[in-house]
This record gives sequence, structure tokens and C-alpha cells, in this order.
Amino acid sequence: MVTRIGTKQRKTRHKLTQHYRNKGKVPLSQYFKILKEGDKVALVINPNIQEGRFFPRFHGIHGTVMGKKGFCYNIQIKDGGKQKTLFVHPMHLRKSETTKPVKQI
Repeated sequence: MVTRIGTKQRKTRHKLTQHYRNKGKVPLSQYFKILKEGDKVALVINPNIQEGRFFPRFHGIHGTVMGKKGFCYNIQIKDGGKQKTLFVHPMHLRKSETTKPVKQI
């Protein structure tokens, strides 16, 4: 087998770019975001912050908050048929507004 050359950020030119209006300072409200256990979140990499970043393959996937470890949150996702656990900084998490359809009788 041939060894893979490069780091885990290889082939992420478009995933790790931001619109020119979103570049610059990071709002502190996003940096110190508080999430509760059981919240549904979307994994979205913020290229300005390097700490607590996850593997780029999981960019755009939704998961559930299972707990907290230090500043990062324990996120459980489903990848294929397996449950996986990621430790992600709140800067790379967005609360997702998932609502179930209401049954009408």
C-alpha cells in the first residue's frame, strides 16, 4: 500500500474558506456558546479557529450533544452504520432547528 502524503487538512480548499464578509474577529458569544445535553447540532468547521477541530470528512453532518469535556463538547454522530464520538469546540457547532412534523387527527 502507498502511504498517504499530507495532513488531515489536505483537499479542503473549499471547505475551509470563508466569505470575505465573515473573515476577521470571532464574536465572543459564539466562542462561549452553551449547549445542553441532548441538543441537536450541525458540525461546521470555522477555519479561523484551529483548536477543537474535527476531521473534515464530518463537515456538515448532524449529531447530538452527549456531554462536555473541558471546553469541548462530546458529540455523537452516525457514520455509515456506526456510532462515533467526537470532541468538538463550540466554535465549530451550530444548533440545528430540527422539528418533527405534528400528526393531525
